[in-house]
Amino acid sequence: MTTTQTHTLAVPGVDLVYDVRGPLPPSGGDPVLLMIGQPMTAEGFTALAPHFTDRTVVTYDPRGLGRSVRTDGRIDHTPQQQAADLHLLIKALDAGPVDVFASSGGAVTALDLVATYPRDVVTLVAHEPPINAVLPDAGAAERARAGFYEAYQAKGSGAGMAAFIAMTSWQGEFTDAYFAQPTPDPAMFGMSTDDDGTRDDPLLSQNSWAVSDYRPDASLLTAAPTRIVIAVGEESTGTYTARTALGLAALLGREPVVFPSHHGGFLGGEFGYAGKPEEFAARLREVLDAG
Repeated sequence: MTTTQTHTLAVPGVDLVYDVRGPLPPSGGDPVLLMIGQPMTAEGFTALAPHFTDRTVVTYDPRGLGRSVRTDGRIDHTPQQQAADLHLLIKALDAGPVDVFASSGGAVTALDLVATYPRDVVTLVAHEPPINAVLPDAGAAERARAGFYEAYQAKGSGAGMAAFIAMTSWQGEFTDAYFAQPTPDPAMFGMSTDDDGTRDDPLLSQNSWAVSDYRPDASLLTAAPTRIVIAVGEESTGTYTARTALGLAALLGREPVVFPSHHGGFLGGEFGYAGKPEEFAARLREVLDAG
């Protein structure tokens, strides 16, 4: 079994906590494999990382999330700041450039990492990045996002998450039919209607709106030496993050690569959102090896 070592990197504004599975520098000739999410922390990769015992795998908690405690007094989560943090982390590992598997908001961070620090990454596999700007119905997507935020502000996390699930499971563009739906009941999804009074959830508040507001620079991304692979889940067809993945692939002139399962396809049951981590890992290895 590969031993996991936990480290803390003090960078401006945060004590960044990261985990290393395997040796540094890496053995076997492959780059370090960095796995990142947002707002997901390192624990989201506990089912995926063990399938790569032949590689050194690094996971981390993004600034202000999980174990990475902020000292800058801010509450916003931006791809640009997180990319700057990752650049310092890669430098501290002294084993770059790295391969990156990045999912959801982490994929948006990774895109900015490649655009800003193009020599940090060999291959980026960007799994379903939620970017409104690449959608033909971008304005409606922003309105749908505002809908789950307003539900959260009015009634708390159960109501907000129910509205978020309704948004992310909707098939196709956000039409009048979507907005005509009644506000979903949290009980439909087995969630409590209790309101604990907090309004700082990184997913449901406005703290992470910079992620879905991100505007990728196609000229910088296509000029970078990084091999960029856009991944989409086979069970995600028609949903918001599948559509953003396809939109990004089109913007970059690349064919998307289909991965097993859905948006959380690499999860092993954590967060009540089980995917197919073994199959997902096999596909990820295939894609990385092809590079």
